[in-house]
Amino acid sequence: MDLSRRIEAAMSAAIERAQDGGPDRLAHALNYAVLPGGARIRPTICLSVARACGDDRPALADAAATALELIHCASLVHDDLPAFDNADFRRGKPTVHLAFSEPLAVLTGDSLIIAAFDEIARAGADDAPRALALVRLLSRHTGMPGGICAGQGWESEAQVDLRAYHRSKTAALFIAATQMGAVAAGQEAEAWEELGARIGEAFQVADDLRDALYDAETLGKPVGQDAALARPSAVEELGVQGAIKRLRDILSGAIASIPECPGEAQLAAMVQRYAERMTPVAPVKV
Repeated sequence: MDLSRRIEAAMSAAIERAQDGGPDRLAHALNYAVLPGGARIRPTICLSVARACGDDRPALADAAATALELIHCASLVHDDLPAFDNADFRRGKPTVHLAFSEPLAVLTGDSLIIAAFDEIARAGADDAPRALALVRLLSRHTGMPGGICAGQGWESEAQVDLRAYHRSKTAALFIAATQMGAVAAGQEAEAWEELGARIGEAFQVADDLRDALYDAETLGKPVGQDAALARPSAVEELGVQGAIKRLRDILSGAIASIPECPGEAQLAAMVQRYAERMTPVAPVKV
């Protein structure tokens, strides 16, 4: 089974378990928030690392990848709320709070977070130490002081450290992706931190560029949000050309940071494909 089908099968099963016997509208909101998905970049990276390291516990790797994507989807639901971005569209359709109501959107995000940890717990019977390590990694990269919750918190500070902001808001789940993929396959997490951090920082800089250069129809979500909400961004700090240079500098070191592993060449090829995809080449507006 290729990674895309493997991820979608695991995601669908997780949502079915989370919906089973629950309130109907909230159950529909869970499905709406997760399926169909976006690029599934984080779970793809997670499973790619697991495969590169041997993938000797595929059920645990699937659970790790699914948990990551559930956390990511939860963060999008919460980010779109009026209290944060007040967004009308996500992935080309109305945001969850517009489609189902604000209270149900809050509950949807909360339910997805709980489901993420439940997926790891369910798959942990065959290797409890690895599952416990996965739970700790996911919690560390989701909450405070350095996870995606901290990333949102930085937006309320008068003075923002842009690199710390990017590392927590975006890089945290990419670090989780590389580390959790390695741990699911029986490897140590620490060696995989740099790769995740580089991919995550590159993704955030690319997102800043897309927000500044593209239109909403192209991206399927609102644009110009960084400027409208006075949020820190690489474009604001460095300008468009400076942000593009930073993106290329970050990506140039990503492949070199891949730890030695049986699937190193295939993993390097995957990172290169993402590097090419992330670099803006045809901006719609200036």
